[in-house]
Amino acid sequence: MIPVNVVFSPDWWNRRFGISFEEPFYLDLETRIANDLLMRRALCELFGIGTPDPKPRPVIGSRHIAGGFVMPALLGVHIRFKEGQAAWPVPRNLDRDSAMELRVPDVTNTWPMNALMAQMEMLELRFGHVTGDLNTGGLFNNAMELRGNDLFCDLKEDPELTDHLFAVIAETIVTVSRCIRRRTGTTSMAVNRSILSVDSSIHLTSNCSVSMIAPALYESRILPYEMQVAKELAPFGIHHCGGNLQKYADQYNQVDPKFLDVGFGSDLEKCSRLFPSAFLNLRMSPVHLLELSESQVYSEVWDALKACGRTAQVGVCCINMDGMTPDRNVTAMFQAVSDFEAGTRRPASAGRTES
Repeated sequence: MIPVNVVFSPDWWNRRFGISFEEPFYLDLETRIANDLLMRRALCELFGIGTPDPKPRPVIGSRHIAGGFVMPALLGVHIRFKEGQAAWPVPRNLDRDSAMELRVPDVTNTWPMNALMAQMEMLELRFGHVTGDLNTGGLFNNAMELRGNDLFCDLKEDPELTDHLFAVIAETIVTVSRCIRRRTGTTSMAVNRSILSVDSSIHLTSNCSVSMIAPALYESRILPYEMQVAKELAPFGIHHCGGNLQKYADQYNQVDPKFLDVGFGSDLEKCSRLFPSAFLNLRMSPVHLLELSESQVYSEVWDALKACGRTAQVGVCCINMDGMTPDRNVTAMFQAVSDFEAGTRRPASAGRTES
């Protein structure tokens, strides 16, 4: 069976169910458990996902939203919380001297990990175990939140600085991820819970920003540290939401990825050929699910699977869908996958949904 996963934006959850994404959503134990229960019930009622009568569970990080703030917070980045938005790291824009002074933090005694680790103790005492994890981002994403746009120039002009930044970030990612994995057995459901269809222990690094630099530059400046993280946290996967995954095949294959998030717009036929042993998770466009008609969404999903040319080692997802996304378009995505597996296809029709 081809797995399908959906993640809605905080705006969607706030509009539809009144969930607030202020700090307690992430860091208050009881609020987190209550919202997890509400979200699971909603997904089952609307789309048949999960079970109709879920029970409270000892969750340390939500599986139902995208984005992460723990890593930048540990490195001194201010986090902005708002009711209908995901937690937002406000870039520090460090000058060179300040960036060179960065050190790996004492994770167990630094906010917010100190609070979360205490909560893991409480959850284990109450439930007997802990589930879930925290999105630790990726090397380039985290470095941008520390150095800002100057990082792009640093990659070409200041290897000493970028080596220092990536070394600090890599060690911090490994430390945090090991801390969580020891408790829950996972590190990356909070990045994309599609890994549950492959291997729940996969560490999925977030390479959202990598698509903005040339593969050769990524290989020379970032890949050595990526390989270090991949070795320490194997099995390893890569989230690449840019529409050009195929261009990074030579580089990414050096870390032997078991799972790849395939950014919308990537050449799916090439990706399937260039990553023959990796699970390919095909990301649909949340903008298209918002704006296109039901039949257009259906065709886009069906055509993506056809282009990929697989019925195994493949999945479909759409992440961060807007608050105004029509339910029928989400249902069309599920239906297209089901029909593709059955070898059938509905007739196409034109049109767009009204705004």
